Amino acid sequence: MKISIVGTGYVGLVSGTCFSDVGINVTCVDIDNTKIENLKKGIIPIYEPGLETMVRNNVEKGRLFFTTSLKESLEQTDVVFIAVGTPPDEDGSADLKYVLEVARQIGKNMTSYLVVVTKSTVPIGTAQKVKAAINDELEKRGVEIDFDVASNPEFLKEGNAIEDFLRPDRIVVGTESERAEKTMSRLYKPFLLNGHPIIFMDIPSAEMTKYAANSMLATKISFMNDMANLCEIVGADITSVRKGIGSDARIGNKFIYAGAGYGGSCFPKDVKAIIKTADDNGYKLRILQSVEDVNQDQKHILVKKIKEQFGSNLEKMTFALWGLSFKPKTDDMREAPALVVIDELIKLGAKVKAYDPVAMEEAERILGDKIEYGEDPYDVLIDADALIVITEWPEFRIPNFKVIEKLLKNNVIFDGRNIYDPAEMIENGFSYYSIGRNAMHP
Repeated sequence: MKISIVGTGYVGLVSGTCFSDVGINVTCVDIDNTKIENLKKGIIPIYEPGLETMVRNNVEKGRLFFTTSLKESLEQTDVVFIAVGTPPDEDGSADLKYVLEVARQIGKNMTSYLVVVTKSTVPIGTAQKVKAAINDELEKRGVEIDFDVASNPEFLKEGNAIEDFLRPDRIVVGTESERAEKTMSRLYKPFLLNGHPIIFMDIPSAEMTKYAANSMLATKISFMNDMANLCEIVGADITSVRKGIGSDARIGNKFIYAGAGYGGSCFPKDVKAIIKTADDNGYKLRILQSVEDVNQDQKHILVKKIKEQFGSNLEKMTFALWGLSFKPKTDDMREAPALVVIDELIKLGAKVKAYDPVAMEEAERILGDKIEYGEDPYDVLIDADALIVITEWPEFRIPNFKVIEKLLKNNVIFDGRNIYDPAEMIENGFSYYSIGRNAMHP
């Protein structure tokens, strides 16, 4: 079986590599020639644990190919996935220009039956627009070639994407023909051997499933952040509350950790997009609008606590920041809470020195010389007035508090992910601010 994947970003590259790893012949297509040449050498443009090794192995075994020519990739191809970006427009809607341009190029270059699959996260109704774009190009060519469209949303967690793809909770596929369903069943057969279900449905339902899943997870996060803020007011501890509700099987213990807000390439964009879809159809998604509002406010919570400790004039002050990516095991800084914290601190006159295990290069690309960059976690503490922990990387979990105390000007820690024990902080002589737990002072 031969497939093509258009787009070598996070979704396209992970998907193509994992398909090739089970023996499928995969060609990944991108218009960026430099990226394609690097991929041929095994140099990947993103950080994802295990992906670089897997790319190199499958290239060497002749199952994974990279090209800038969509036309060549479509030769004898059974399935072509569209996995290009769908960035948010100014109004919050998903911008489909890249998706539809790929559809047009498919229509211009296809020579035999294809299943054209949207892998990108796209609004409900996109498959029909893809179908129309392909048909328009076929009509211009004056040819009749059968094809089907399908929707196959991805459910990959950054930092755990390979495991998610190879051992999925479920595979969701929207189709409108028996032929397309059989083709997709054949394609995913290697991933079903361990009992993982493939769920077939109509295309609009498949498109909606992706948005509904991410919106539900975002809702859980914002709910817990809202509860955390109330806990501080009434004197409760959100960590205890989390344990109390997480033991209820109906609620579960995933995505109920309070923090400094969610970020990344999916949750913020998808929540905005589904709200806009509802608005366009005359319906208000009131819960999700609140989820969005709570999350935006939560990204400012750490600076609010900093001002409580030091006041609003932070000139001549320096803050050490641990963590830049929106979550551990990725270098992705899209919509990262760290960006909001850094921007506010700079506006208040402060300097920021930051360290992240893998996101330093990405941070320099985004922030340039607005902040200083440390070589290790302790390097940024030198002469800093306080430490801010904003990404829960494992190496931050059990630091040497004696070294921290020695390097910091003030024994003050702002913990945006609740990774430290308040009692231990007091024992070590720190003023400690976290999320949903009362501030602790020695």
